Amino acid sequence: MDVASLLYRLRHAFDAPAPPPLPELDEKLALGALLVRSAKSDHTYALAEISRIDTLLARLFALKPIEAAKMRATCEKLDRAAPDTAHFAHLIRETVSFDARADALEALWEVVLADGKIQNAEAALCEEVREALGLSHEDAATARARADSA
Repeated sequence: MDVASLLYRLRHAFDAPAPPPLPELDEKLALGALLVRSAKSDHTYALAEISRIDTLLARLFALKPIEAAKMRATCEKLDRAAPDTAHFAHLIRETVSFDARADALEALWEVVLADGKIQNAEAALCEEVREALGLSHEDAATARARADSA
């Protein structure tokens, strides 16, 4: 083995393998990423919020707990790598019914309310998503009220 080959091998011996590619974004993953984004919008990511996200994903998409946790982990990666919030919401708006969009906003509010306090950044994110989903202020109030009683 020549010196150049040896140096190359030494230099690249500790390179991390390329991460697997992210899955193609669909309405389910978009909602999951929005749930993660809403939980992180106040710069904390509390266990109560993570648990609520897992519960919501399991309930909304008929997943077992482990499947929901894996989906959340994927959504966390999508959140980090993803475009702006409106992109996720527009994908949902274009692919699901009005009732499903209202349910998505309700789920978002459930995550925001999970830690017992609403930060300005969280409320602003919910408002941005409401607008991008094409929901009225009345629809949003109903979604929040339902989340409050959940």
